[in-house]
Amino acid sequence: MAENSLRIVVERNPSESKLSELNIKCWPKWGCSPGKYQLKFDAEETCYLLRGKVRVYRKGSSTAEYVEFGAGDLVIIPKGLSCVWDVSVAVDKHYKFECSSSH
Repeated sequence: MAENSLRIVVERNPSESKLSELNIKCWPKWGCSPGKYQLKFDAEETCYLLRGKVRVYRKGSSTAEYVEFGAGDLVIIPKGLSCVWDVSVAVDKHYKFECSSSH
């Protein structure tokens, strides 16, 4: 099933050089308060959490299956993922969507 290829990749505490190479400080910011959010990703998103704590449950999966990440993590969320974000600590993050158009 293609759904299983929709894996969230979490890199814990990436190096400063990697963050500056990605130019993260120039990315837009987004935040949310604690709660549950149903999200669908129409493009691949890379985000870096400045603060917060999140458990992500894939739509249709059991509640035992989740990916957890938080402040200091660099996260890649695949295009096409439908999920629920269970935010326990308010999130503040930089994010970037991949453009599917070729330059």
